[in-house]
Amino acid sequence: MFRMCLRYTSDREEALTIVNNGFLRVFKKLDKYGFKGSLEGWIRRLVFHCLSDHFRGKSKEIHFLEIAERDAPDYVNALSNLYFEDILDLVEKLPPATKEVFILYAIEGFSHKEISMQVGISEGTSKWHLSEARKKMKELLRMNKLNYAG
Repeated sequence: MFRMCLRYTSDREEALTIVNNGFLRVFKKLDKYGFKGSLEGWIRRLVFHCLSDHFRGKSKEIHFLEIAERDAPDYVNALSNLYFEDILDLVEKLPPATKEVFILYAIEGFSHKEISMQVGISEGTSKWHLSEARKKMKELLRMNKLNYAG
């Protein structure tokens, strides 16, 4: 969990604080664990929610989601204008199952095998949903570029 938090912040103290808050949340909600999926996945999800709450609470700073140019060099200008919240809004527009796989893989760092066990789908289906999410995100970014240009 500490490594996951370090991916989002380079400050070790801040990452440690987030992990501690996450495990405090885990212990407070331990009675709500439904024994569906893996315990590790459930814990990781709660720690990730603490991580996102931490950054959401830092309203004085502007956070950007960095996206590599390798997939879509045409969209660099549009991407530079997108805030973190805008990216999350685009993710929210994905179909539910595709969005769930995308978040688990791209944001929370689960493997396709872990996702398949947690969600109850095959690894191939998980890979398909990720591919669909990428296609739809590119399409949404393309539409977003047109909105910024016009």
